[in-house]
Amino acid sequence: MFVGLALLAAVIEAVIGYPDRLFRAIGHPVTWIARVISWGDRRWNSPEDSELEQRLQGAVLLLLLVAVSLLMGFLLWRILHLLLPAIVALVVVAVLASALLAQRSLASHVVAVADALEARGLAAGREAVAMIVGRDTKNLDEAGVSRAAIESLAESFSDGVVAPLFWMAMAGLPGALAYKAINTADSMIGHKTSRYLYFGWAAARTDDLVNLPASRLAALWLVLAALFRPGLSARRALVTAWRDARHHDSPNAGWPEAAMAGALGVKLMGPRSYDGEPADAPWMGDGRVIATAHDIRTALSLYRTACGLQMAVLVVLLGLTLLP
Repeated sequence: MFVGLALLAAVIEAVIGYPDRLFRAIGHPVTWIARVISWGDRRWNSPEDSELEQRLQGAVLLLLLVAVSLLMGFLLWRILHLLLPAIVALVVVAVLASALLAQRSLASHVVAVADALEARGLAAGREAVAMIVGRDTKNLDEAGVSRAAIESLAESFSDGVVAPLFWMAMAGLPGALAYKAINTADSMIGHKTSRYLYFGWAAARTDDLVNLPASRLAALWLVLAALFRPGLSARRALVTAWRDARHHDSPNAGWPEAAMAGALGVKLMGPRSYDGEPADAPWMGDGRVIATAHDIRTALSLYRTACGLQMAVLVVLLGLTLLP
């Protein structure tokens, strides 16, 4: 296991994040992966192909992404350990691996929604939340904007923080890179649209599989974090996650979202629309429908506590691995 690497990467990302100047200069690993996916989409995804051909070509693209990610991760790890002292190599790899986590950037995007609602009003809140959700936002009221931000925080905690850290701890830099490739492919081509229904099938199903352990872990961290936040309910978070997670159309996203709903005592999910088409999704949680910017900030405090608990668990695991 690579618990030390995961812990160090999580600390670095929480303190420093991914600098904007660096992003503007060289981009980000996700943007590099996205370019490969876009190339494969243009080259191999044709509406004239049969369903079987689209499925096979999408699967080949996914296998290529995973193979390249694993190879690049392994080569970076191996070369750095050959050229540098072990501890220095570990720090350099941790700095590289920290770019695959989103603790700090996720919080900043969600904080921006609360700040916009409080300082500039509903229109600004809609604009800010549109940066992090895929649903239509132009007709959302304050409660709708707040719920959307909280849902995005909960879901992204799982696939942007817990999952890459889990695979990093299990399989090092190669594992985290491979996970990020799968997750990016799902976000780009794993849609149930006419263009991607078959071509993105492998990406969507594989993403469901690799996110399965992390989504349950994310819910657990949120339940435990609620024990440390006054006014929040760990018991309600646990009950709601166990009861309502299956109501989500994703086999994974429902777990952290339902836990968040229960902890805060608000209802999440519910009716919304995408590209003008209504989606009559069921509610998760049995609390209040009304949510505000204050609830976003409460959710952020729960999220930060959950991130801290996750790091504490890594510290314990590291200590156990160092025991004689």
